[in-house]
Amino acid sequence: MAEKRNKGTVMDIVETGDGSHTLFHPTIGEHYHSKHGALQESKHVFLQSGLEYLLQQNNLSSIRLLEVGFGTGLNYLITADYCLRHALKLDYIGIERYPLSEEIILKTGNLQYVSKQVADDFLVGYGHSKKHPAEMKHGSLYIDLSDVNDFTIEEPVDLIYYDAFAAVHQPEMWSRETLDHVCSNLKSGGVFVTYAITGNLKRIMKSLDFSIEKAPGAPGKREMLRALKN
Repeated sequence: MAEKRNKGTVMDIVETGDGSHTLFHPTIGEHYHSKHGALQESKHVFLQSGLEYLLQQNNLSSIRLLEVGFGTGLNYLITADYCLRHALKLDYIGIERYPLSEEIILKTGNLQYVSKQVADDFLVGYGHSKKHPAEMKHGSLYIDLSDVNDFTIEEPVDLIYYDAFAAVHQPEMWSRETLDHVCSNLKSGGVFVTYAITGNLKRIMKSLDFSIEKAPGAPGKREMLRALKN
């Protein structure tokens, strides 16, 4: 299975190690998720090491979350499902310059990993969310189609999921300028989490006044980075 988009780019749907699926972007030269397991990577890096960690540190009943690299929507879906099950209000903002069609998202099979309520809500609201915040049962979803260095939001967020393609393929997404702009939207005490960890990334985050932590990585990757804004 494949989808043609972005001026002729054809992306294949690929089964990963845990049976879930991801996409391969031939122009970028990278998969959207880990080949060792798309679902387990999303759960480990973002849901457990990001959202659950934030909730352990703070008594929150509502969360504002920014994701850089909305992609297939997998991180959003499992986060929305978690928040709905735990009665947490979630306002979710995704940055995605080239959003995927509803058709290809359906073909990845990601909706099977969440409740029917969350899946149905997403299918109804996904199109609207690319124009303005769509009301969801958990709160809201908005997908900003701006370039990452051009987007603006009115209120700071509690948590950032940084899920851009790797620096070897898109170095501009990991520059100090880009990370500074993204992290300027994070509250003091807020959490930044990503699957990646490099010496350069650690140096940049420290220079932006973050306390950094090397956390255990998802299967197939020894470590990942979590950072707290001072």
